[in-house]
Amino acid sequence: MQTVVSAPLALTPLQRIVQPRLVLEDGRLVRVGSRDEFEAPPGARVCDYPEGILAPGFIDLHLHGAAGRDVMEATPEALAGVARFLARRGVTAYLPTTVTAPWEGTLQALDGLSRAIQRPPTPGQAHPLALHLEGPFLSHAKRGVHPAEYLVEPDLPRWEQLWEAAGGRVGMMTIAPEVPGALAVIEAATRRGVRVSLGHSNGSLAEARAGITAGACHATHTFNAMRPLDHRAPGILGAVLTDARLTADLIADGIHVDAALIGLFLRAKGPAAAILISDAISATGQPDGTYHLGQMEVEVRAGYCLSNGTLAGSVLTLDQAMRNVMRFAGWGLQETLRLITLNPATRLGLHPGKGELATGADADLVVLDATGAVQATWIAGQPI
Repeated sequence: MQTVVSAPLALTPLQRIVQPRLVLEDGRLVRVGSRDEFEAPPGARVCDYPEGILAPGFIDLHLHGAAGRDVMEATPEALAGVARFLARRGVTAYLPTTVTAPWEGTLQALDGLSRAIQRPPTPGQAHPLALHLEGPFLSHAKRGVHPAEYLVEPDLPRWEQLWEAAGGRVGMMTIAPEVPGALAVIEAATRRGVRVSLGHSNGSLAEARAGITAGACHATHTFNAMRPLDHRAPGILGAVLTDARLTADLIADGIHVDAALIGLFLRAKGPAAAILISDAISATGQPDGTYHLGQMEVEVRAGYCLSNGTLAGSVLTLDQAMRNVMRFAGWGLQETLRLITLNPATRLGLHPGKGELATGADADLVVLDATGAVQATWIAGQPI
């Protein structure tokens, strides 16, 4: 049976459609247009949101956990808890993201996460698209909370082990380009379609550019765990903010990056190359207290997630990140939506199947109010 979803406005996000009709069938959008363009198909179920704004489902490229569960638990129960929470906040797809941990434990987690990715979308749950490896190929100088004892220098045999454990389902990998062996691994991962992201790096501008030449195409949580910008020695940030070959993501919680620099980031990367992430940990959606990021204990107080005094992820959600950008940078809802829908889908190579309300795309969508608050979520053509 076909379903028609309507509202006063749709933000695709590239277009504004007044009085839109979305026709859904078998988990896909089979027609997108306005009520003036076509009638609802006979016999179709009609779901109207008289005060809503229709938009694509959100995609989070960097997420460690939520609802008290960590993705590196890698059990069906843990991942279901995370996925249900995300769906209620408008996230329809995400990359479960690892954190540096003991080697064997990492391999075991990758195996469990790979199995979850293989399963078809579950009603009411955000779908894990692929894995994001954050570590263990990071800089000791800019490791953040990643345990120093588990960091390893990148080499091809280690990369192959990670790839095999993940069943080839690695969508993104964060790596420090200056670490010995990194360039060969960047090249190998890129050949397999992995989106290689520069991050947790103390690299120079030249080292960052070498990573880009080797195949890196993205940057992880810009400003955080990166050599600070210097006007005479711009370092990795000089490349991230100026090189058009890189997209880049940012944690827009007002804690990881000051509001003024969020505006600078958005002006530097522009509406097509900037992406918002959550970097959320298990504490997201939970009261203040003690939680885990991988094997590390994290104290959460008033939005700050700290492990031994160092920021350890966030309790941010993408809907809140969007509203923060609207407030901090003065962006409108439509242009901000692009940072959590079309841009991450494009970076992963999933557009036009995801990230836009368009004929033939997956029927993943959210219903928002004028402030960007989530009113409803649909995944694979089914409402939550």
